[in-house]
Amino acid sequence: MYDIVVLALAESGGECQVRVPVRACADALTAAGAKPEIVVAGSDQEIDEALVRVAGGARLVVATAVDGQLRAVVRRMVRRWAPPPSQRPAGLPENRTVPDLPALAVLPMGTARDLAGQLGLPREPAAVAAAVLADRVRRLDLLRQDGSSAVTLDGALLGGSDRTGRAVTWRARVEVDDALLSDGGEPLLAGLVANAGGYLRPDGLPLVTAADPADGLVDAAVAVPVRSRWRRRVRVEVRRARGRAVTIRPAGDGVACLDDGVAGELTRQRSWWVEPGAWAVYPG
Repeated sequence: MYDIVVLALAESGGECQVRVPVRACADALTAAGAKPEIVVAGSDQEIDEALVRVAGGARLVVATAVDGQLRAVVRRMVRRWAPPPSQRPAGLPENRTVPDLPALAVLPMGTARDLAGQLGLPREPAAVAAAVLADRVRRLDLLRQDGSSAVTLDGALLGGSDRTGRAVTWRARVEVDDALLSDGGEPLLAGLVANAGGYLRPDGLPLVTAADPADGLVDAAVAVPVRSRWRRRVRVEVRRARGRAVTIRPAGDGVACLDDGVAGELTRQRSWWVEPGAWAVYPG
């Protein structure tokens, strides 16, 4: 029937293990007449080797315990299929730098709050197998970025806290297309670049009210502490904007950043831009 690669990835610093849901998904595919192969990967090179099969026509299932693993696979897909600027195909839309990436199925092994949960994708191994075999495809927006990860699937949350859990203010110039959310001169409590719904309400604060991963736009917001002239109490002002691209230029030592669940620090200017419909999933 179909050759299918079931790709299991190691968590950071861990070993590649074939967990029970991975074997269950492969068994369900085999029972349906498909020809699955379980591939374990602990490096970019091993992911690339699996993608050779996908380029040859095999379908792909990615088993993920954390969203960062899924991002790692999509990043390698972009690296493989994105043409160099000097060889841009004539038929590539003007608002894209990558062609339509091959669809993939997500076999989630984490919590229901992961990206698969945000997208409403099937979670049980048999249901994931059925989604691959049904071959219905849902195309989604991809956030390209000029940082080391190259892509963002769900979103990036900026801001940190001290040892007592209190938010630490930071400064940055934040622009969404032609809209200026912060000029870099005022303190910020949090910032968000959102493509899906994973980070919309950190600590209950509604930074973004909704984010559609298929509308061709990126949502961004900053939370600004405002002290009333007449009262000691500080209120939080949230500024929001939607557009095609977001640029954040931090001041000073930078700011903590959680990008698709991967913790890091933003120390220099970074830009995110939307690639409408660039990647795809099997929705079931």
